[in-house]
Amino acid sequence: MNNNTKSLLYSAMAALVLSVLIAGTGMIDSVDSLVQDTWFQSPRALDGEIIVIGIDDKALNEIGPYNTWDRTVMASALGALCSDPDNKPAVVAIDTLYTGESDPKADKALADAAESLGNVVTASFANIGTKAETDDNGKVRFNPAAVLSYDGPYDALKNVTVQGHINAMYDADGILRHALLFIEPDGEKVYSMAYTVADIYAKKNGIDISEPPAGKSGHFYVSYSAGPEGYYDGYSLSDLINGRMDPSVYAGKIVFIGPYAAGLQDSYFTSIDRAEPMYGVEFQANVVQAVLAGDYKTETSKLPQAIALFIICFLAFYLFQKTSVKVSAVIAVALIAASLAFSYAAYNVKINGVGHVLHPTWIPFGVIVLFIAAIVIYYVRSALEKQRVTKTFERYVAPEIVQEILKEGTESIGLGGKTVDIAVLFVDVRGFTTMSERLSPEKVVFILNKYLTMASDCVERNKGTLDKFVGDAMMAFWGAPLPQEDAVYNAVKTAWEIVEGAKRVSDELKEEIGEELRVGVGVNFGPAVVGNMGAEKHMDYTAIGDTVNTSARLEANAPGGCVYISRSVADELKDRISYESLGDTIKLKGKAEGFEVLKLTCVK
Repeated sequence: MNNNTKSLLYSAMAALVLSVLIAGTGMIDSVDSLVQDTWFQSPRALDGEIIVIGIDDKALNEIGPYNTWDRTVMASALGALCSDPDNKPAVVAIDTLYTGESDPKADKALADAAESLGNVVTASFANIGTKAETDDNGKVRFNPAAVLSYDGPYDALKNVTVQGHINAMYDADGILRHALLFIEPDGEKVYSMAYTVADIYAKKNGIDISEPPAGKSGHFYVSYSAGPEGYYDGYSLSDLINGRMDPSVYAGKIVFIGPYAAGLQDSYFTSIDRAEPMYGVEFQANVVQAVLAGDYKTETSKLPQAIALFIICFLAFYLFQKTSVKVSAVIAVALIAASLAFSYAAYNVKINGVGHVLHPTWIPFGVIVLFIAAIVIYYVRSALEKQRVTKTFERYVAPEIVQEILKEGTESIGLGGKTVDIAVLFVDVRGFTTMSERLSPEKVVFILNKYLTMASDCVERNKGTLDKFVGDAMMAFWGAPLPQEDAVYNAVKTAWEIVEGAKRVSDELKEEIGEELRVGVGVNFGPAVVGNMGAEKHMDYTAIGDTVNTSARLEANAPGGCVYISRSVADELKDRISYESLGDTIKLKGKAEGFEVLKLTCVK
């Protein structure tokens, strides 16, 4: 399996696991909901057609505690709203329950006031829970949204008003994001107070509205237009009753009357502001605004989003594996920005009359996780590569060159082979085979180790790359794995030092074992292929090519104590060395007539 196939496989596996974790298990649902609320919900300019009159602290202080009010208080409020026939509201919604009969006079006063005003919407409420039901086939099933009980206004008030339910249900995280379009007590459909108000207002003003895209449960996503206190301009019920409100404020408009004090316990945390509660009457106003504007949103199902998440995560992780960290970071930022922009556009641009609510954090979260994973993989690979390169090259070159390779990065060494200009040195002991026949194996190894240690020290000291030992022969080169400014000079200087060093070793050996050591050296310069070569499991970093072969031929012909070089070496060094031309009197194997061999006489 090649690297590209592995990258594709790893990308697919990572994308699949992330997609299952994000879309299937809901591991980031709470964060996603928070981002969704912040990203999508924001206050907008209002048209002023909805007025909220609060049963607020001012009213409670002036009229008395709410539990002491009888129905004549609301009757007085409705009477005030119809006191000026030319400035009556278009529709009035009372967001409080008036179930059952109380004082007959008070009940009649409220019903008469509602009838006189007209277009009054009163509240009803259903107790919703789980109930066992039997279907047409006789099978019992549990309905989690069954209406267990239903309460509406007392008969006299019910007969002169339109009813709308005021049920509101939090999402699982305790935030009010949805409205319930209708309930069906006893099989009869009862629309919400908000939709009922919007419908009456629309018909009166010749506005066409449509029902929100509610699912089977009857719930639909609310696009808020204002946060807490956005619809409340400080109008108190006591101001209305005591004639302190100018009728022009509510003329021809929608008027909501409802609790607007903390003690009345009618407030909710909503998606437009998760920190400050919104009173129920303001929630109703937001829903009415959405219905009249046709500002409907539908929540896109998880499956297409999960498929998109998989595809994008797959492509992202594949690219992260193929590019540098900087490029990957740019890709990650671009994908996150594009994802957020697309989700925002999908929410605000209507398709088939509705905007679409997406999960805005799914793709950004997936991309971030994969980017971090790619960085970890990158640095783990870099560490392993650094270790591999260090182990490979510390056998060939000086420690400072190994550090330079690591600093430059493995790309600079062209593993696998590249053509570069190098200086190549071969050295061999003259008469070593005959010597080894005369001496014991122990003495041969002793001589060989002493000589090769000296020769390799010369190579390392002059920043060369030690290629290999072959018996008593050694090969080294300069100009790879990293380019060198003075590769040829360093090679020739090394050759000269080896010859001089061999003389010193020879003097020592003569005293110890009675043997002399004489070496021949060849140096050439030119292009060669350099890189890791061999079998997959057994490789050597080496150089091959005509330049290498020629250097070996020069060494083979060099007498003991001599360094033979090529004309290319002399041309590179010019007057930095001294040499004697041997012309073409020496024939190198594999070389055509006219190849000039030079004998090095001095290194300056």
